Amino acid sequence: MHICSVCSEQIPKYKCPVCKTRYCSVSCYKKHKDDCLPVKQAASPALDLSVTHNSAEGGWSVGDLLDEDAQSDRVPLQRLKELGESEELRALLCNPHLRQLLLTVDQAENKSDVMKVVMQEPLFVELADQCLQIVEPSKENSSPID
Repeated sequence: MHICSVCSEQIPKYKCPVCKTRYCSVSCYKKHKDDCLPVKQAASPALDLSVTHNSAEGGWSVGDLLDEDAQSDRVPLQRLKELGESEELRALLCNPHLRQLLLTVDQAENKSDVMKVVMQEPLFVELADQCLQIVEPSKENSSPID
């Protein structure tokens, strides 16, 4: 487990887009950026990490938010947009019981244990299945995304 490279107190949630130093908050980022030194990176042609999000602190790329292990599981941006546009998902998310399940997971201290219980709920399984159908469609239904 990593700790913040700046304050050495919290678990880092972010990674510097320039030098890949891990930090936990905006205040730690502001302290870090004065001493930031870029690192050389080998570009990976297989990963399209060009999507950036502009913030007050500067531009962020998807690659800055993912560690190396998570990049292989990255969902293409177009698929994420399709999740947001899905009428089936919207209909499911109107269900008060499902909304309560999601809130329970979100507010739990030990999310892993709560997820094990929630994953036994048929309504949650239906939500997960619907998301997977959009994110990883079967080969006969899929169209290539470029």
